[in-house]
Amino acid sequence: MDRKFDLKDRTLKFAIDALSLANKISTSKRSLASNILVSQFVRAATSIGANYREADCAESRKDFAHKIGICKKEANETKYWLELLANDLPSISTETGRMSVEAGELMRIFVVIAKRTKNSSVGNDSIRN
Repeated sequence: MDRKFDLKDRTLKFAIDALSLANKISTSKRSLASNILVSQFVRAATSIGANYREADCAESRKDFAHKIGICKKEANETKYWLELLANDLPSISTETGRMSVEAGELMRIFVVIAKRTKNSSVGNDSIRN
């Protein structure tokens, strides 16, 4: 399978990139506000993959749909924190821009998964394939 579409790997790489970006922002550049932004960004960005893995092991279709919905929300929230970080720390705008694009792509993927899950028949358990 093409790695671009392996969501476990892709969301893990996204979380690792988020941690790398957070670590790149040196403590000396951080204000109280940027510390809060970085913390919120890391929480949201790492939550995407964690919730996707929970969805992958969901106990029911409803549970799967709920967790995919959380993935979508966390990706959207991540974009928000990236926008605020780019505003607060313009020196990292290249990195925040790149990560914002990826967060947007992940969000769109989860939107499609959520729609397919909602539109799939009740007896069809192949929604994750």
